[in-house]
Amino acid sequence: MKIGVPKEIKIKENRVALTPSGVNALVSHGHTVFVETHAGEGSGFSDDEYTKAGARIIKNASDVWAEADMIVKVKEPLGPEFERMKEGQIIFTYLHLAADEALTRELLNKKVIGVAYETIQLDDGSLPLLAPMSEVAGRLSIQMGCMCLEAKNGGAGILLSGVAGVPPAKVAIIGAGIAGTNACHLAVGVGAEVAILDISAQRLRYIQDIFKGRVITVMSNKANIWDFVTKADLVIGSVLIPGAKAPKLITRDMLKAMRKGSALVDIAIDQGGCAETSRPTTHDDPIYIEEGIVHYCVANMPGAVPRTSTYALTNATLSYVLELADKGLEKAMLDNKALHKGLNVFKGKLTYDHVAEAFNMKYEKIEF
Repeated sequence: MKIGVPKEIKIKENRVALTPSGVNALVSHGHTVFVETHAGEGSGFSDDEYTKAGARIIKNASDVWAEADMIVKVKEPLGPEFERMKEGQIIFTYLHLAADEALTRELLNKKVIGVAYETIQLDDGSLPLLAPMSEVAGRLSIQMGCMCLEAKNGGAGILLSGVAGVPPAKVAIIGAGIAGTNACHLAVGVGAEVAILDISAQRLRYIQDIFKGRVITVMSNKANIWDFVTKADLVIGSVLIPGAKAPKLITRDMLKAMRKGSALVDIAIDQGGCAETSRPTTHDDPIYIEEGIVHYCVANMPGAVPRTSTYALTNATLSYVLELADKGLEKAMLDNKALHKGLNVFKGKLTYDHVAEAFNMKYEKIEF
């Protein structure tokens, strides 16, 4: 199969879809890999490293898209990339379609095959390709929350850990999935007072066990969210419904009741955000203040640490890329139910039910 790796064009997105070792694995299986020149530089990989791994370096993005049977990316296609798509081409990346109707319709119009990292799901309900970036985003959320609380950024001037004689900051984490758990690790590690809310008692028992009682675990409901959000110095929104738009659990009224200069980091922003006041921002302009609360809503948070993120992403995605390339789409999806769940659009048909529900569009199940 011919596989294309274009340079990401989202603002300050320095990740790349494959490391040189990932490229080498594909080449070793007899596939041809086209890498756009400088695609890996933001993650510390030179064109020469890709060439030594067996890739063919292509000077412009249009030729990468034109040559490839399958495009492997990090982030969803953006405007300039729409015209480069060709009918029947596989696009394997994070799509997050439930938060973007325009992109959904564009992919349908182009009759491409969109396979989304974030909806590939194992029998136990886990999301293997979302997990590594959720780990990164969860840990980064505390780092960025600390920045938001600095006075120079409009924050209340609070040090998360506190110091001798001064109590630590209060952190409320909404959602105890992989991102929320990793946020918990960092927040506990710096000495903050941490509460985490989730609808799963089993998940909360797990949190209670691994943190040995150093975290307050709370069943998530409207009253408890209000209680803990309004008293927090830093709120982390890490709510996830696989492939669906994030529910707006943090209301504007809650933010109005918080102390001015508190902060909100919405990890769920790439699925629409879990706060009523959230709107996507970029690494160039990451924060804004609304209702007196400093918001951090960057939709590609792991792009802030691209080298770590690229290694973690390739570790997770490579086996699926190889399966698609070695077997072809139909056999790969017949053999791998988890991969089949990643199919979001197929040659003009919308094939993921949560996306169809989000936009009141027709859902069509594809069987191979």
